[in-house]
Amino acid sequence: MANTARLGNRVDAGLLIACVGLSLIAIVLRDEDREPIASALRRTIVAPLVGLQRGAERWRVAYVTNDQRQMQVDSVVMRTINAQALQVENDQLRKIVGLGSRLDWGFVPAEALHGTAPAEFVVTTLTLTAGSTAGVTRYSPVVAPEGLVGTIQTADPTMSIAILYTNPDFRASAMAADGTTFGIMYPHAQRGSGADAYMLELRGVPTRVQLKAGTTIYTSGLGGTFPRGITIGTIVTELKTSEVWTRTYLVRPAVSPAQVSTVLILTPRRLSQGTGNVWGAATTANGDSATKRIAAAGDSLARHAAALEARARAAALDSLRQATVDSVLRSLGMSVPVRPRRDSVRTDTTGGGRR
Repeated sequence: MANTARLGNRVDAGLLIACVGLSLIAIVLRDEDREPIASALRRTIVAPLVGLQRGAERWRVAYVTNDQRQMQVDSVVMRTINAQALQVENDQLRKIVGLGSRLDWGFVPAEALHGTAPAEFVVTTLTLTAGSTAGVTRYSPVVAPEGLVGTIQTADPTMSIAILYTNPDFRASAMAADGTTFGIMYPHAQRGSGADAYMLELRGVPTRVQLKAGTTIYTSGLGGTFPRGITIGTIVTELKTSEVWTRTYLVRPAVSPAQVSTVLILTPRRLSQGTGNVWGAATTANGDSATKRIAAAGDSLARHAAALEARARAAALDSLRQATVDSVLRSLGMSVPVRPRRDSVRTDTTGGGRR
């Protein structure tokens, strides 16, 4: 082993000396003499190394080109995402401007600031960029173009905190579109995932009332917190509970808190004056009121006809009873008293007395 190591060292030393000597010879040679020798070496001894160098250069160029192409693709994707985000934001701004034009007065616009919570986290509060200086007060309703968002919990001079309908402390008096069915809106007790994480429950609906899937639910205006007619959501299905005298319905909200960027905060004056037909509840309510008036008129006529029929039936029975009594008296040989007819006795208002 020692001899082999010494032999290997001698060979390496010899090769090093030979290479140094060849290098010195190549340096002292003229250019026209060095080029044939270099060309012969590239074709024979140094050919594998030259091939490796060319391959490495091709790989380096391919890597740089691919990196540049990936950067271009990423830039195009980012521009597309930004364009889509701007389109969504523009659509929301158009909707909020349209809602403001329909309300016309009695509101404070504000931007909703979202936190850095994970996507699966349920949003229960929002920070709004408007405070008491702009007219925001505690319990002011917060709305979006689609419907109800929540209510103000605290109002600082320049900022305010709103609790959303997903907050465990949220309550709202609700009604169906016809204004005949009422209940209390609660956050759904069982949290789902995705869009089902923001479900609501309509509790306290009388047992005699059965709401169909797709029925729109609005704020009722009772309680003094929310004005009448703000869209809350739509009925999904009835929930099975232990309540006997009331029903509970699962409601899908009209607004997704995670996608809210701009809202309107209603002022106390707007709360007292109402919102009118902004969310389309007043027209339905008016139509239902007209229907109820027609139905009430029909019921009044039906009651009047039933009363007349009852009076006629009572008069017939009275006549039959009197005729029976008179017949019995005649059969016994007794005199029959003369009874005046009820329809022939009336008061003379001209002073002529009775006739």
